[in-house]
Amino acid sequence: MPTILPIPTFTGSPAEALPFAKQKNEPVLLPITLFADDRGWSIMNQLQGVMSPEGQLNVSLQYPGIIKAWHRHQLQTDFWICVRGQLKVGVHRDDDRAWMTVIGEHRPALVIVPPPLWHGAATVGNEPASLLYYVTHAYNAANPDEERRAFDSPAWFPWTAQPR
Repeated sequence: MPTILPIPTFTGSPAEALPFAKQKNEPVLLPITLFADDRGWSIMNQLQGVMSPEGQLNVSLQYPGIIKAWHRHQLQTDFWICVRGQLKVGVHRDDDRAWMTVIGEHRPALVIVPPPLWHGAATVGNEPASLLYYVTHAYNAANPDEERRAFDSPAWFPWTAQPR
C-alpha cells in the first residue's frame, strides 16, 4: 500500500499557490483565517487573482456517509473550501503518490487540485458538508473535462475513519 501524505501547506496567496501546485503536480492547502465577531463569521478574498471569465463558482452539499470519488480533469484546476461540516479530501496520481486531509468548519482551508490529479471527498461525521468550489474552466455538458472511476479504485485509499 502506498504512503498517503498530508496535503502540503502553502503560505501565500491562491494566485501564488496555483503555479506552484501545477509545477509540482501536487495539491496544496492554504489555511484560511475566519473573520469572526459576535454576529458570526466570514471567509473573504480567498480566490483573488485566480478567478477568470472562463471559470465557474459552484456549491454542493454532500450527505453523511457519502464518498464522491474519483475524478480528474485535463484542463481545469479545482479550488475547494468546505464551508459547512467536514470533508476528508483525497488526491492521488497515477504513480500512486497520494495525499489526504480534512477540511471544514473545524479546519478552514482552501485546497487546490491541479490537473490531471485524481481527487474526491468523503463526508466526515453525521452532518452534511457543503463545498464551495471554483473551477478554472466552466462545465461543458457537450464535452465534459472529466474522467471518472469508482471510489474504491484504488482500493488502498482509506475513505472511512481509521482506528488509531
